[in-house]
Amino acid sequence: MMTPLESLGGMLGAGVVLVSWWKALLFIPPFLAWARLISTVYDKHAARFHLAREKWNLGHMVAGTVALLVGMFLPALIGLEGIVGFLVGWVAMLLILFGDIAWYPAVANKDPRVPEEFRVRLNLDSFKAAREQKAAAKLAGTAELAILKPNKKLVTVPQSDAPEYPVRVAAEQLVIKAMEIRASHLDVLPASRDGAYGVRYLVDGVAQPGETLAPQDAGPIIEFWRGAAGMDLADRRKQQTGLITIKKDDLDTKAKVTAIGGSSGLRLSMKINPAEAVRRSADNLGLLEPQRQALDAIAADRGGIVLIAAAPGQGRTTTLYSILKMHDAYTKNVQTLEFETEDAIEGARQNVFDRFAEDQDFAKNLRSILRRDPDVVGVAEVPDRDTALEVTRGDLPNARVYLSLRAPDAMGAVQVWAKTVGDLETASANLHGVIAQRLVRTLCENCKVAYQPSPDMLRKLGLPAGKVSQLFKKGGQVLIKNKPEVCPVCSGLGYSGQTGVFEVYPFGAEEREMVKAGNLQGLRAELRKKKHVTIQQAALRKAVEGLTSIEEVLRVTAGDDAKKKSPPKQEPAPSGA
Repeated sequence: MMTPLESLGGMLGAGVVLVSWWKALLFIPPFLAWARLISTVYDKHAARFHLAREKWNLGHMVAGTVALLVGMFLPALIGLEGIVGFLVGWVAMLLILFGDIAWYPAVANKDPRVPEEFRVRLNLDSFKAAREQKAAAKLAGTAELAILKPNKKLVTVPQSDAPEYPVRVAAEQLVIKAMEIRASHLDVLPASRDGAYGVRYLVDGVAQPGETLAPQDAGPIIEFWRGAAGMDLADRRKQQTGLITIKKDDLDTKAKVTAIGGSSGLRLSMKINPAEAVRRSADNLGLLEPQRQALDAIAADRGGIVLIAAAPGQGRTTTLYSILKMHDAYTKNVQTLEFETEDAIEGARQNVFDRFAEDQDFAKNLRSILRRDPDVVGVAEVPDRDTALEVTRGDLPNARVYLSLRAPDAMGAVQVWAKTVGDLETASANLHGVIAQRLVRTLCENCKVAYQPSPDMLRKLGLPAGKVSQLFKKGGQVLIKNKPEVCPVCSGLGYSGQTGVFEVYPFGAEEREMVKAGNLQGLRAELRKKKHVTIQQAALRKAVEGLTSIEEVLRVTAGDDAKKKSPPKQEPAPSGA
């Protein structure tokens, strides 16, 4: 019987066999690739978002050591020799290394300190683009971004001494900044009468001013992005749109580039990851539990009209898409009518209305859809009375129609709908519910600051003093080695991300009768009696839970009392992007 020392010696002897040159060729490259990914991507990512960098690195080292030992000694432990034994150990080693690679994003992507757009994604296409970019860089100037046109062809980088090269660098820097501060929109537009241009970033729904550009600098930058998006450069008047892909540090970013001419010059707008912005399930919209239950009841109710209301830029499209996805598009006929498709709804037929085409009428398009016996229809806008009347003439006992309206709250949506239809009885006849919303910024979990509110403050907010012991406000800074520095998660803004605050009101016969009578005060009282939550109450609850600040609640809901006294005016439907 062999002693443990003799057994270990045998294992080491078997491990020495791996020194064969062809075995080394199989053994070493996976370790080099693993080590490069860990050191150049994961380590930097953990350091940037304060994700226990030392513990992660220790875990990676343990995984690498175990993989090496398993690859060398597993064949001897299980009694396999030769090529078969080597391959078994090699495959086991690869599985351990791959498990370690997959382990980090699986855990780190769930951390609230990591914004969605900075989550680690293992995408082989990004490695391919990076190789193409490096190959092109050898023949041209250096670039931080790999830009793919709509046809997936790489935009080549000019020679470093070419006049186009500074334009490329300047154009990239605008987008790099937008990505760093988590902007959802980037606009380059005329800012003054002397021809100067301004850059504007939209971060969590709030505009942030950027650089001021001279006309001779802004023009080439706009032309660069128009060319990258595959637009007709000779046409400087008509609105054009193109979808491009931007790759940086193994991160893929989709961007919808829109350009349109005007009397003051070209305007460029870039939506960053537009599809991801509207891709949320109903569970992640921000609904309170009673509101989610009310929404489930509305979605389960067959037929009728449901109004979805919000001001521009307040998440109407996201909510419309999320609610449509609550209906099974494989067992029901689900259709939409939109000015542009923001994201694909699996199984649904999404009809796009071309507002620039001649002899096109939105109401007629909707009439055609309603005549196809749909079960569910989502309408992105109600631009005129003809469209509203077409909805009321549909087979509403058997077809559910979700109408997206521009209105500040639920009562405003009812007023806008009634005014657009032009007849209270017709407008109220098949109204089965109203969903209204606004967006509030969520506090950065990495730097938010707790404080004890005063009794007077709680009294003014209508909050119970004995039940609210602390609230939170924005920070913007964190202590790193006892030195205050700008928070790397929110870039010093104090907020990171947005959530919705809602009003969800199911309508029955009693509510419809009040709309028919034009008794909105009575309707408001009835909804209050049924303890339906208002937007302001939902926002305050988010503040009490520590998700947002009182300052943000007041910013979003300021003037609500004044709005109740005067009905909102119907805004015209958009003519552009």
